[in-house]
Amino acid sequence: MILKFLRVLKIARVAIRYGLDDIAMSNLAFPRVVWLIDKLTFWRDISAPRGERLRRALEDLGPIFVKFGQVLSTRRDLMPADIADELARLQDRVPPFDSDLAIAQITKSLGAHPNELFASFEREPVASASIAQVHFATLKNGKEVAVKVLRPGMKKSIDEDVALMHIAAGWVEKLWADGKRLKPKEVVGEFDKYLHDELDLMREAANGSQLRRNFADSDLLLVPEMFWDYCSSSVIVMERMRGIPISQIDRLIAEGVDVKKLSRDGVVIFFTQVFRDGFFHADMHPGNILVSIEPETFGRYIALDFGIVGTLNDFDKDYLSQNFLAFFQRDYKRVAEAHIESGWAPKETRIDELESAVRACCEPIFDRPLKDISFGQVLLRLFQTSRRFNVEVQPQLVLLQKTLLNIEGLGRQLDPELDLWKTAKPYLETWMEGQIGWRGLLERMKIEAPHYVQLLPQLPRLVHQALTHAIDRPSQEQNDLMKRLLDEQRRTNVLLAISLGIVACLLAGYAVARFLPNWHFHPF
Repeated sequence: MILKFLRVLKIARVAIRYGLDDIAMSNLAFPRVVWLIDKLTFWRDISAPRGERLRRALEDLGPIFVKFGQVLSTRRDLMPADIADELARLQDRVPPFDSDLAIAQITKSLGAHPNELFASFEREPVASASIAQVHFATLKNGKEVAVKVLRPGMKKSIDEDVALMHIAAGWVEKLWADGKRLKPKEVVGEFDKYLHDELDLMREAANGSQLRRNFADSDLLLVPEMFWDYCSSSVIVMERMRGIPISQIDRLIAEGVDVKKLSRDGVVIFFTQVFRDGFFHADMHPGNILVSIEPETFGRYIALDFGIVGTLNDFDKDYLSQNFLAFFQRDYKRVAEAHIESGWAPKETRIDELESAVRACCEPIFDRPLKDISFGQVLLRLFQTSRRFNVEVQPQLVLLQKTLLNIEGLGRQLDPELDLWKTAKPYLETWMEGQIGWRGLLERMKIEAPHYVQLLPQLPRLVHQALTHAIDRPSQEQNDLMKRLLDEQRRTNVLLAISLGIVACLLAGYAVARFLPNWHFHPF
């Protein structure tokens, strides 16, 4: 209890030193309280911009608060731009912990000392962050690996600091005039889940393994192999990857890497993850991306650190593709309709009002060449406009928007002339075709076929059972059962008719191709 009280005092002291009370008081709901606090904290320093003061305060409060600031920087749909920009500069750089502690953690988790597990183990870490640090090693079969070790005592530290954040979120919601709109409790809850997910390194290993499998046949992206015999919730061992950090553009050019192609490849990788797999690396900042210069994999991206991934279902992908295509065709009415049809906006929302708001927000974007338009900014504007109409932006879409901004920034740093729309449009159109065209219908029929194969033989028995026991059932229950059976039979009949029609078309096409090879159609 005393330690918690001391922690609260430190937070208050740091907040006042950097004038964070001034930021909060600008929107405080009680003017007299504002006046009183202002008089009592006359010694605070408020000379620097508010975003910079907030960033420096979070850095002073430690790694958990730094991570919280990083998460806040992704919520540009909630944060003012100047604060979000400054928080994006937060670096998760923490001094490494003692190597003896890392060795003890490995020994406890994997049941043997590193000297027994590995042919060689480097005591000095090569990278250190708030959650874990990395050591290089060599397996006994000669493979070079990277060993990621969880920082000891992290769960207790996280639980204590997050508990304080939950309390602070409640105060912000009650005292700050704009508190409810910013949803501080929801943001802290999201951060709490994100941090506890990161504490389980097996989850990160599984994410990396999934991404590696998705790109097994790709010549664009390399993902390290996980060595499962050496993985646990607090230690994971993966293939050591060699490459140049993508931020070191001069080195890449000196090695002969085509940076313009590299920028296009980054966009292709991202949209492949989103629209093909629905599973994307959601922490693609420059520190997590290398470029291979090995002869057999020259110029390929290397992805690292899989603690944060995003997943999208077909509903999310349909939402994104429809909105992106409608945006770039300036069809704002279709954007509004898509919001209401998908359930993002309440049914009672007036289409013309939402259309007008979207037009006012996004039309200025299109006063520039398409190659200069930011997908991330378009999505951000959409989220900001949507909130005015009580649209709840889903966490996976916020992750997507943050990742999209990272990819755009990276791509245009490599090639200022990169045209994201030209690169992305084929993926959006392919997805739409797969959803609403014949190919989409066939794919869905293949998915549903096992269900109907099992159901069709049972229908006569189910109808017989319903008729046999109908006399013993209340009339309403009987009606409901018969209605469900008839609806199911009707859906089955429709699917059967469509299937037979498709088979007939395919047979007819085959007959024409087989028996009339020299016949040609001549239009009038």
